[in-house]
Amino acid sequence: MHVETISFLKKNAANLPLEEPLIITQNGKPAYVIESIQDREEREEAIALLKLVSFAKNDKQAGRVMSSSSFKERLAQRKSSLTELNNNDQSK
Repeated sequence: MHVETISFLKKNAANLPLEEPLIITQNGKPAYVIESIQDREEREEAIALLKLVSFAKNDKQAGRVMSSSSFKERLAQRKSSLTELNNNDQSK
């Protein structure tokens, strides 16, 4: 990570080098991190995926799993039910 002062930030705000996150120091101590919007979105996506993996692990440990064939059958039943409901609503 690149480190710059708050004075540098004030002078160069319009043209910051954001190829990597930029640490801004104030009175010699790290105070802020500036990153590109793309880096932030990628980080947020990675965190969301890690949360999903964690939920999946917890579900597996708790026995909340089903085979793919059971899942497909259940999905087909729900789709059929929704189609039936839509058809009934349209005929009214």
